[in-house]
Amino acid sequence: MHIVDRFLGYTAINTTTNREAGAAGVMPSSPGQRVLADKVAQELIALGLTVAVADNAILTATLPANVAGDLPSVAFFAHLDTSAEHTADTHAQLVSYEGGDICLNPELQITLRQSEFPELANYVGDQIIVTDGTSLLGADDKAAIAAIVNAVAYLQAHPEIPHGTIKIGLVPDEEQGLRGAKAFDTERFGADFAYTLDCCGIGELVYENWNAGDAEFVFHGASAHPMSAKGKLKNSLLMAHKFIAMLPGGEAPEYTEGREGYYWVKQMQGNSANTVLKLDVRDFTEQGYQQRMTLLDTLGKSCQALWGEQSVSYRLSDRYSNVFNSLQGENRYPIELALAAYETLGITAKPIPMRGGYDGAVLSQKGLPCPNLFTGAHNFHSIYEYLPVKSLEAASAVVIEIVKLTHARFSR
Repeated sequence: MHIVDRFLGYTAINTTTNREAGAAGVMPSSPGQRVLADKVAQELIALGLTVAVADNAILTATLPANVAGDLPSVAFFAHLDTSAEHTADTHAQLVSYEGGDICLNPELQITLRQSEFPELANYVGDQIIVTDGTSLLGADDKAAIAAIVNAVAYLQAHPEIPHGTIKIGLVPDEEQGLRGAKAFDTERFGADFAYTLDCCGIGELVYENWNAGDAEFVFHGASAHPMSAKGKLKNSLLMAHKFIAMLPGGEAPEYTEGREGYYWVKQMQGNSANTVLKLDVRDFTEQGYQQRMTLLDTLGKSCQALWGEQSVSYRLSDRYSNVFNSLQGENRYPIELALAAYETLGITAKPIPMRGGYDGAVLSQKGLPCPNLFTGAHNFHSIYEYLPVKSLEAASAVVIEIVKLTHARFSR
């Protein structure tokens, strides 16, 4: 099966993550994720792998080594779900790109414009997979699944290529707090190192991401009828707004880039009596992250002192840490293998700090060193998401090359 047909088959399954179900503890949060896991499981079984799909849709698979020796086992990960920004079914289409704009949907007048997405110019003469403008494409992260399965099919078709044990992991609900990775049993899985495929354009390589935390503040006011509110009404909404005003100016997502951290006021809900405020905290350095969490703790205590201890309650928690912390010293070799694979294939490596999280950050914290490789897609979480075919093929080629280089490095 051609990699494009494989990918298009995956996009036909709606795997939109369901935030409400996820918040209630359901995993997978949407039934399509289990459908996709079962489909991929059957494909891998047909290729000769040992496969298991758990009740929570976590898929694990093993391709045994075809050579003797004590080689490390390498794993490749992808996630099953797509983001909740758009929930409609995907109607993917393959276009031959000759430059300029791409009309995604003539009826709805939805166009992928080169003026807005100038990187399109890099793909003139290529075939590009796009949507009809009414949904996400789902290349985040079905392109990864297609690239991994295609690589396994290639290796099985070429038994002359020596390799150690290869493992595959597919996890649900990455798009809502890396839930699948957090539930993944790395010890039982048994891999020595791993890669996720969950970043964008060809050549990108991630081995830095946020130290990430969550903050929830609850402001407890006192309600009263406005006709007799003087001296009685204590408006929790205004308390929350005053708290927000105390955050450092300019340190928000819309004002930052690169390695600049931020506080993201993500959600506020309530009334004059009670208001819940939720924030995301992000910083690339451990010191910067701890300083941000300390500031929030200080602000919380200051508000308690100002309005009364019972007026403000809050909770600060860690979500995931910078994968860079887990890829140093003797654990750096997965980065070196990825860079060598890119070079062998003539792909210019573009290491980038990811202003977000990915499953590999959680897996690395669990003792499974895990950088992040490109899928080749652009504009994740958007109806303008697109996937150049040559980039998708290159992602699969990188997987194959890493397998080859692992044998070459550790069979000496």
